Amino acid sequence: MPTKSALAQQLGVVAGFDNPQASLEQYRTPPELAAHLIHTADLQGDVQDRTVVDLGCGTGMLALGAALRAPTAVVGVDIDPAPLATARQNERKVGSTTSVSWVRADATRAPLCPPSDTTVVMNPPFGAQSGNEHADRSFLATAADIAAVSYSVHNEGSREFVESFASDNGGDVTHAFETEFELPRQFDFHEADKRHITAEVYRIVWA
Repeated sequence: MPTKSALAQQLGVVAGFDNPQASLEQYRTPPELAAHLIHTADLQGDVQDRTVVDLGCGTGMLALGAALRAPTAVVGVDIDPAPLATARQNERKVGSTTSVSWVRADATRAPLCPPSDTTVVMNPPFGAQSGNEHADRSFLATAADIAAVSYSVHNEGSREFVESFASDNGGDVTHAFETEFELPRQFDFHEADKRHITAEVYRIVWA
């Protein structure tokens, strides 16, 4: 198995959003975070020879990370066609031997019937924008419907919410870790050129 750092290097070529939409909270997932999440999933036996679905895939960072770890199939789902076009270009740059199916659809109503052993990976909207509060709840609900296990990135301080949601929907949080990453200035309301934020990643096994 390639190392986590090697995976991060491979994902370094993945381009972000050309015209990010604030309403969709479109930020490029840092390669280091994607590598950490996918490497952890692989160590748990949740990637190789499994179907992996990236909900709200954006330009494909998590989907392509999974594709580099010998899954059976990978599907990236996003409602916005522009980042999906970039994701296809990123797929060619990464050069994975596992192709990715890119699907334009609402990730919270994903038109998928994947195998029972499917793994979901996702960096959903944190719900930071007004009117978009708790946006990650709908993504978790989709994961509960289609996945045996999911890995998701959430805003700092989400543990109580994630554990409660999982418990109410037949899931169990088995792993959790904090991560810090740099968020560049990309919207008019951002005051600083960049800032560091803390996020939390959860592994949930669904009944």
